[in-house]
Amino acid sequence: MMGLHPSEIELSLDRTYRLLDALGRPQDRLPPVIHIAGTNGKGSTLAMIRAGLEAAGKRAHCYTSPHLVRFHERIVLAGAEITETALSDLLVRTLTANGGAPVTFFEATTCAAFAAFADVPADYLLLEVGMGGRMDTTNVVDDPLLTIITPVAFDHQAFLGDTLAEIAGEKAGILKRGIPCVVGRQEDDALEVIEARAARLGAPVIAQGQHWHSWEERGRLVFQDETGLLDLPLPALPGPHQIDNAGAALAALRQLGFGEESCEGAMVNAHWPARMQRLTRGPLKQAAPEADLWLDGGHNAHAARAIAATLDRLPARPTRLVFALLNNRAPSDVLAPLAAHVQSLTAVPIPDEPNASDPETLAEAARAFGISASTAVDVEDAVTGIATKDPHARILICGSLYQAGAVLRENG
Repeated sequence: MMGLHPSEIELSLDRTYRLLDALGRPQDRLPPVIHIAGTNGKGSTLAMIRAGLEAAGKRAHCYTSPHLVRFHERIVLAGAEITETALSDLLVRTLTANGGAPVTFFEATTCAAFAAFADVPADYLLLEVGMGGRMDTTNVVDDPLLTIITPVAFDHQAFLGDTLAEIAGEKAGILKRGIPCVVGRQEDDALEVIEARAARLGAPVIAQGQHWHSWEERGRLVFQDETGLLDLPLPALPGPHQIDNAGAALAALRQLGFGEESCEGAMVNAHWPARMQRLTRGPLKQAAPEADLWLDGGHNAHAARAIAATLDRLPARPTRLVFALLNNRAPSDVLAPLAAHVQSLTAVPIPDEPNASDPETLAEAARAFGISASTAVDVEDAVTGIATKDPHARILICGSLYQAGAVLRENG
C-alpha cells in the first residue's frame, strides 16, 4: 500500500471516487451516517455518542484515525473491532480493485472501511474526518443523517489555511443541504464561516451557546436545550474540556431522538484511550509505583490548553512532563499553555518515528519558558529518572499520539 502512495498530498477526492466506483460504490449502501469534523474533540465526542447509542441497544459502526496500538482500532463493525482475517481480506479486495493506480494509505483504507461498513448491518455509522473536511476522503457521503463540528483551532495550516476562518471553511465542507449540524464551542471567526455555509445550504445549525448549553454543577453535568434540561453524571472521560464534548454528544443524541437513558450511558460508558488517561499498571507504573501517572496524546495548542485546564483541577502535586513532538509542530505553541503548570520536562524521542523532534531541541524550547528540562533515551528511562528524584510526582506523558500509542503498546 505504501508503494502506491503519491509523493505529494493532493487535496482532491478524485482518487477516492475512482476506487469506490471500483468497489461497487459502498458509500451508497451505508447505515445512517453521523459525520464528525473539527480540530480537537472529534474522537471523544464520537466515543460518547457511541456509548449513548449502545446504551439504547443500537449497533454502531465507527471509523476513526489514527490508531494508537493496532490498525484494527480504526474500523469498528457493529461494536467490535474488525478481525485480522476480515481486515486482510478487505485490504486485498481493495488493492485488487485499485489495480495499481496511485492512492494514499488513508484513501485506500477509508475505501476499504466503507466496503466493510456496507457489508455488515448496523444502525448507525459514526464517521470521523481525517483532516479538514471539504476534501477529506470521508467526505463522499451525500446524505448523512447528521453532521457535527467540534471546536476549530489552528492545525495543519499547510493544507487547511493560515487563518481560523479558512480552516473553519474546510471543516464546514462536510455540511450538506438540509442536513442538521451540531456545532461545538467556536471562536467568532470560525462560527461565522460555519453559519454562513449552513445558511447557503439550508442546513439547520444546533450551536453551543445558542441552541444548547452544558456545564458542571455540584459534581454533575447539566445539559439544556430547547427540549428541556438533563441532570447527568460527569463524563467518564476526565478534564473540564470534556464538558463541551459531552454537550455536543448529548445535542447529537437528542437530535436523533434518544432519551435520558441513552444520554446517561453516553456519560458513564464512554472510553477513549490516551486522552488524560491514568496509567495504573504495567512496566511504567512499576518503575514509578508512588507516582500519579498520566498519558495524553494532545499535540497542538488547543489540546495543550485543555491539558492545562485539567491539571488545574487535579489535587496539588508537582507535575513533571515526559514530552515528545513531531517536527512539523512548533514546540512553543504546545509548551506555552503548559509552562505555568509544570515543574520540569524530560524530552524523549518517539520510537521508530523519523519525523520526531530532536529531544535536545525540545528541552531548549522548554528552558525558554523557564521550565527545568533534560533529555532521556526513552519514556521508561524518563519515568524512572523522575521517580528516583521525586517518587510522588505527577508524571504526564504528552505531546504526540504516536508516542501515546507506543506507551500503550509497551505498557499493556
